[in-house]
Parts: sequence; C-alpha cells; structure tokens
Amino acid sequence: MVIHFNVDGHLACGHKGKHLTASRELNRVKCRSCRNTDAYKQARKDQRNAARRATRQAKTTHHAVNWRSSWVERLAAMPGRQRLPRGFAGQIFV
Repeated sequence: MVIHFNVDGHLACGHKGKHLTASRELNRVKCRSCRNTDAYKQARKDQRNAARRATRQAKTTHHAVNWRSSWVERLAAMPGRQRLPRGFAGQIFV
C-alpha cells in the first residue's frame, strides 16, 4: 500500500481521494511523487539538520564539562600556589 506525504491537510503529490493513506512521518512515505516534491525534500532536510544539531550540542556540552572538571581537579591536586593558567575562580595568585 502506498503511503503519501501529508502537508497542511493535503497530499504533497496532488492526488485526491477519500481512501488514500497519508502520513507526516517521513520514513513511512512510499509515494515516489510525494518524495520528489519540494515540501518533502525540505521537511527531510529540516529533520536531518535538527538531528545533527542535537548530536553536536550533546557532544559539545559533554566534552566541555568533563574537560573543565578534570582540569580543576588537576590544579587543586598540585602543591604550592604557583599554578597556571589563571582562568578559573579561586586562582587569583601566580
């Protein structure tokens, strides 16, 4: 059974009928005409970019937190007051 892409209550390919199956989920769409429309391609592009942004954001936050915490622990473990770099709070002396 062919599943069409539903855009604002209409099928992207322009077919009309009461018994046609339609979906907003991009992976379920099987109609070649729907897949070749600009609306489908733009929706696919937006979905892909959103997934990439979410992945990139998760990686950036994760590594930034781990790097900073490990560096603070390393500086706290060092003996003496001469510690570099002087970028974090509680490091006013060199």
